[in-house]
Amino acid sequence: MLDFLDHLGIDHATRLVIIAWSIRIGLSLVALGIGFWIAARVANLGKRALERARVDDTLAGFLRNAIYGLLIAFVIVQVMGMAGIPTASFIAALGAAGLAIGLALNSSLSNLAWGVLLILFRPYRIGDYVLVGGVEGTVESINLMHTYVITPDNREAVVPNSKVGGDAIINFNRRGTRRFEVKVGIAYTDDIGKAMDIVRGLLEADSRIMKDPAPGVWTDSLGASNVTLVIRGWCTVADMYGAQTTLLLNIKDQFGQAGITIPSSSTDIRLLPADEPKPAAR
Repeated sequence: MLDFLDHLGIDHATRLVIIAWSIRIGLSLVALGIGFWIAARVANLGKRALERARVDDTLAGFLRNAIYGLLIAFVIVQVMGMAGIPTASFIAALGAAGLAIGLALNSSLSNLAWGVLLILFRPYRIGDYVLVGGVEGTVESINLMHTYVITPDNREAVVPNSKVGGDAIINFNRRGTRRFEVKVGIAYTDDIGKAMDIVRGLLEADSRIMKDPAPGVWTDSLGASNVTLVIRGWCTVADMYGAQTTLLLNIKDQFGQAGITIPSSSTDIRLLPADEPKPAAR
């Protein structure tokens, strides 16, 4: 290198400066390579630790990349200082860029933040039947930005995580059991006690309906044309709709055999002959 500088006719003092800068830049490049390697190793170790702690794979990958990005930024700043490059303006520009990006991606960052919280605290899991963000259905997948829900009529709803986190979350599966409620009307002329005994027998006979908490039947209201009975019982989530349907079919069958009627709404229309006088107004 000295021969090359001599050939260029550079004086001794300038040659020393160039050699010093060359050494500094060379050491900086070596430090940059080592820093990148260490950052990758630390980020990968962090990811493995998260996986051993059974953190969700999506969140573990995101945190690994976040750690790696922060370490790389730190390494670059340190290497710039080692190379003699002023870092104050670079850090200020980096901060301004981060602020601008944050303002531009405000809603996306909100989705991201809620996505991290949802994956950490797990108010619902894949396969749960939920009501989130005003959408009811089965959770198909969860990522850092959105929750994918399949509605009962097989439509796919993509719900932003910020909307999920900002509203009530109802998980129909979390407890494992659910209470059903059905209402049946009987005529005023029917025996209410007999009707209730029939319902209690049907509740007792169905093994899918839990005995603790105990099911029951009560008089709910006295309507315009019928007495309304309310029936409540507990089932596992998987059995609820089947048990409820069977109960209603058996009630109709048993009430019919016992002579208990389920009145339907009706309207009486009376047609008056044209020559018949109208009733006097009261």
